[in-house]
Amino acid sequence: MIKLERIHRDFQVGDQVVHALDDINIEIQQGEYVSVMGPSGSGKSTLLNLIGLLDHPSSGQYFLNERNVTDLNEQEESLTRNKHIGFVFQAFHLVPRLTAAQNIELPLILAGMDPEERAGLVDQALTAMSLQDRAHHKPEQLSGGQRQRVAIARATVTEPSVLLTDEPTGNLDQKSGHEVMDTLESLNQRNITLIIVTHDAALGARSQRSIKMLDGRVESDSG
Repeated sequence: MIKLERIHRDFQVGDQVVHALDDINIEIQQGEYVSVMGPSGSGKSTLLNLIGLLDHPSSGQYFLNERNVTDLNEQEESLTRNKHIGFVFQAFHLVPRLTAAQNIELPLILAGMDPEERAGLVDQALTAMSLQDRAHHKPEQLSGGQRQRVAIARATVTEPSVLLTDEPTGNLDQKSGHEVMDTLESLNQRNITLIIVTHDAALGARSQRSIKMLDGRVESDSG
């Protein structure tokens, strides 16, 4: 499903080269629930961005669903992300001027789906996230937990095969955080591959598999 072979990602910082990812070899199967952990600067967010086709390796190869996606052009990357990959971030990244329903609808518009079909899928997503009564509310009118559920609905309305989450509970209180994790794990039970980047050991312990990173390398891979 996801296969990274000899992945390196280097950045030039002044007169020094920083090895953000250093010889990464990882395989993740469809339906797995994986946490990626490590201290700040360990490379975990860089890894997530690379898997999400938001960044490119300096060398090595990346296969997604058995297709080599290492050297896709910008349009091919965009199409692949929209079809196969969903993103959930700590900061929600909702469009402030749009309602919850309109935020969820965005990836369907980008996919070129007709309005009637979009409306049906948005209604389903709102129902699945228990947000029917918040459909016409803008982000500023929603709680943190509700905003994150809107973000999850937007990320999954296209039925991606993989869901990438970066500190998904970082801006939430404990109760809302537990509710969001329960929602994410219910999606994983539908065979969506769930990859969570987190500093939180308690969140990492919930996953079936834990990849721990240090200085751009995989320190351990267990589960």
